[in-house]
This record gives sequence, structure tokens and C-alpha cells, in this order.
Amino acid sequence: MNLTHFGHACVLAAFETSEGSTRLLLDPGTYASGFEDARDLDAILFTHEHPDHLDVDRLHGLVKANPGVRLIAAPGASARLGETGIAHEAVSPGATFSVKGVSVAVLGGEHAVIHPQLPRVSNNAYLIDGRLLHPGDALVIPPGPVEVLLVPAGGPWMKISEGIDYLREVAPGTAVPIHQAGLADAHQQLHHQLLRTLAPEATDIQVLELGVPTGFPGDIPKNTVSGRKP
Repeated sequence: MNLTHFGHACVLAAFETSEGSTRLLLDPGTYASGFEDARDLDAILFTHEHPDHLDVDRLHGLVKANPGVRLIAAPGASARLGETGIAHEAVSPGATFSVKGVSVAVLGGEHAVIHPQLPRVSNNAYLIDGRLLHPGDALVIPPGPVEVLLVPAGGPWMKISEGIDYLREVAPGTAVPIHQAGLADAHQQLHHQLLRTLAPEATDIQVLELGVPTGFPGDIPKNTVSGRKP
């Protein structure tokens, strides 16, 4: 498995299977950059409808540059895509599907609470190949162990103590912080350090260099950032 973080919640996951290379792009949103140049995509997955996870303005060009790509979305994101006329598939928690030899299980249901007076939207978490979990904007617990958790590092719907508790409960082999674009640089570093310090003993924290593909699993030293000691 190969991961490329384009910033915030946008991650490209590539797998080698018996059917060849399979490339899945998750949550290309307004806070991410560089995903516009992604090519040979087999599917684009959206966890929910918020713009920082679904950038409609750049989506048309991305779809045009990737003929035949499947768009797969949570119900709320599906409604938003429907307004654009872009062909797509809507999936809900409990569904399973396959993209060119890679299995995807849909978990979750609702976006985490930002404030009780704000309506909650649908939120899919995607468990990919049984190994990689993208929770979207909710702290979704997978049904079993995962190799790599894309762990939210910040957002208006969470505080870092909740992210730490989530990391401890899931206890993945490796955790990659995402959803960090709303934090100032100093706070990003602080939250990453807290995740490293308070992670389960067997969990590695790896902060990916943006736009750079990284292979998983790998011999990643405990509590490293992009392969370097903190």
C-alpha cells in the first residue's frame, strides 16, 4: 500500500493487486492542493459534503483528466454532486463494494457534533482493503484491527484529547495525522507531538510530507515524523 497526503483530509491510496494497480483518492477538498494532478484514478471517495472534503470547483477537471473514474459518496455528498450533474454512486454505512480488486467497507453514519444547534450531516468512514481506515469527520471505531489509521488532528468538531483517546482505542499499527489544515503550524506540531507521546506503545505515528508517496507497511521507527526522529 502506498499513501500520498495532499493536505487536510485528502489522501491517495494505491494498491498492487492481481488486477494491477488500483488508485483511490479520498476527500479532495478545498484545503488540499496537488490532487488536481492525480492521474489513472480508479475511484474518488467522499466521506461527506463539507467543502473541505468535496471541492466541486476542481472536481470537474479532475474527472475529465481521469476517464472512467468512479465517484462514490455518502448520501449528503451525493446530493451535492447531484446538483453538479456529475455521475456518481451513493453508498451508506453497511455497504461493501470493490474497486478493481480492492475491497471497501462503509462504516460510520453521522458527522461528529460541531454544536447541538447545527444540523448533523451524513458521514461515511471507509475501511479499505481491511487495512486502511479514513474516518471522515467522526471518530469511527472499526470492527477489528487496522494497519493504518488516518487520524484527525484537529477540527471544530473535536479536541485533541478526543483524537488521542480515539487513537488509543483503535490502536493501529501506524497512524497518519490528517485534517490539520485549520490549525496554525505551531498547533499542528503540538498536536502531532501529543499524538506521538500518548499513542499506544505498539503504534507508530508518521506525519507524511505533503505530495510525497510513502509505502506502508514499513520498518518505521517508533514516534517518527516522515522517517526522522522528532
